[in-house]
Amino acid sequence: MFLTAQQLLMLKKASLETLYMVSATTALTVLAGIPLGVLLVVMRPGHILECRWAYRSLGFVVNATRSVPFPIFIVFVIPLTRLIVGTSIGSTAVIVPLTLAAFVLMARLTETCLLEVPHGVVEAAQSMGASSWRIITRVLLPEAFPGLVMAVTIAVITLISYSAMAGMIGGGGLGDLAIRYGYHRYQTDIMWATVILLVAVVQLVQYAGDSLVVRFTRR
Repeated sequence: MFLTAQQLLMLKKASLETLYMVSATTALTVLAGIPLGVLLVVMRPGHILECRWAYRSLGFVVNATRSVPFPIFIVFVIPLTRLIVGTSIGSTAVIVPLTLAAFVLMARLTETCLLEVPHGVVEAAQSMGASSWRIITRVLLPEAFPGLVMAVTIAVITLISYSAMAGMIGGGGLGDLAIRYGYHRYQTDIMWATVILLVAVVQLVQYAGDSLVVRFTRR
């Protein structure tokens, strides 16, 4: 498989677009998803900030968002995307549905990680008079940190997949390149190059995440 200079330039441009989409969305996903996951834990029945109606309401919103397949979801939120960005096409526009779809996933992953922290540790902190804020920041998050690193790794890999699907509606990036040239124009070399590059990026992200988890677990 040999790519022409023009094809290499297109591949480079698409790779940078994918990197831009995934990087920006990852930052927004972590900033929104982890706090939401913390709320889903501490407002559970029997936890430090128990609030049944809020927990059920947040859980319903998270579950409803996650139940919609991403190709349908990205079309569904087009009016919101246009309201925020001014357009529904392009790499910047795709960040809106990517963030909305990924941060609820991050919230559930965060919830799972925090629930693995032994409740006895939380009770011990409460018995020593620690406030809810200190329990969250000094007990729950530090204890669950290796799991949170793996959760972020899973979220990044999911975002890479989602960004590729966004190419179906002109979202840019490697997915758009594979569809426009690899599928519609039958350029199989472009298709193979895109697939190989995506697989390599996912493997690299997974390796980095696994290495960080091992490092922080030992600490």
